[in-house]
Amino acid sequence: MSYWDVSPKRPASPGDWEESIRLACRWVTDVSLIRTPQPEFLAGAQYAHVNRYADWRGAFRGEYNAATGRWDVFCPIWHGGQGVKALALAGSLLGDGQYLEAAKFAADFILRNQITDPADEDRGLILAYEDANINITAILESLDGLFALAEVSGEARYADAAMAALRWVARKAFRPAEGLFHAEYMRDRRAFRPPYFEAHRGRMKIGCPSLDDGVFVTGYHLTGEAALLEVAARTADRLVADEGPPGNWLEYPPANPLTGLLHPRNGYWWGRPMWMVHRATGEQRYLHCCRRTARWYVEAMRLDGGMFRDTGVEFRTPSFGHATSGIACAASLWCDLIGEYGDTEWHEPLRRALGFCHGVQLAETRDANLRGAVLEKVMPPDRSDAAPWYLRDVGTFFYIQAACKALSRIPDVLCPS
Repeated sequence: MSYWDVSPKRPASPGDWEESIRLACRWVTDVSLIRTPQPEFLAGAQYAHVNRYADWRGAFRGEYNAATGRWDVFCPIWHGGQGVKALALAGSLLGDGQYLEAAKFAADFILRNQITDPADEDRGLILAYEDANINITAILESLDGLFALAEVSGEARYADAAMAALRWVARKAFRPAEGLFHAEYMRDRRAFRPPYFEAHRGRMKIGCPSLDDGVFVTGYHLTGEAALLEVAARTADRLVADEGPPGNWLEYPPANPLTGLLHPRNGYWWGRPMWMVHRATGEQRYLHCCRRTARWYVEAMRLDGGMFRDTGVEFRTPSFGHATSGIACAASLWCDLIGEYGDTEWHEPLRRALGFCHGVQLAETRDANLRGAVLEKVMPPDRSDAAPWYLRDVGTFFYIQAACKALSRIPDVLCPS
């Protein structure tokens, strides 16, 4: 069998890709998007944050186990922001107003959970609960969707909300001397969770290197506030200093330095925005780091274009537990480098990754909850014939984002003649 025999057949034309995006968006709007204040499935949800929100309209059903038929939801603010971004990009690409309206409906969930009282010291804070506390990184990961929606819709209120959140994080959560952010905020105490002991280094970890989506660079471009670019540059400097293995970061959660396992989106969160910092500052070291991350994803990608959630530093993986969301994020990174810098070495990886995502999109299903979604992972066998399919909303969100980006910016690369 040749190398190419294991790669899935991908759409041959832009129209085929557009139909796949529409199918994915229908799953987002018709299945995943929550339209009632308190949906019944929350009664069996496992995460503590299910009790933090009184009105779930506009959030997304996040996780679905086909074997049990049960839904759950994880960190709905940051997942929601990525869903907003996917719908906004799809609406713009396809010229379909229903996706833009769905994006607004989803964005309203985020905006309802933002502190807007001018007298409150936490004005601007988005209540991005992940279990018991507010996750600072989750706030930042929700903002690019608001920026995208503002651009597509022309409604400044979404960008205004994102800017208020950025300023809160910069003012209260950033540690400039370390180039890191506090990890968790306890709203009831108006305090950050104390640092925890990091056994493998024998020192205190003070936070996270949250460069996610380059939102501080975006905020700088929108407002000209140099302090926002300074936050991005200091964070990027910390990441460059702590990089390892090349193009990734083993020492920062959710990677696990004790097992040597890397998270599939660490590189996307922290390596991909490096090109944005490079463009804003002119410093070449950031672009070099971004390209090392792009190379790491090429090495982590399997022959058929997929990826696993647990990938070791030597690129060994389990046999189950895929992470389609991770390879979709890699496709988005490769698309950026091709579109912004004319890099050609990412052409084939981009096509293979998006081909895999398309290949695991569930188009014909007996279970209506699966139809249109992009499969996130295959669960390990449990000695039964239960369906092993597992969905995560972000798998479909990141596929839509990457496919829209490729079709709108580099269609000749995605569909070479």
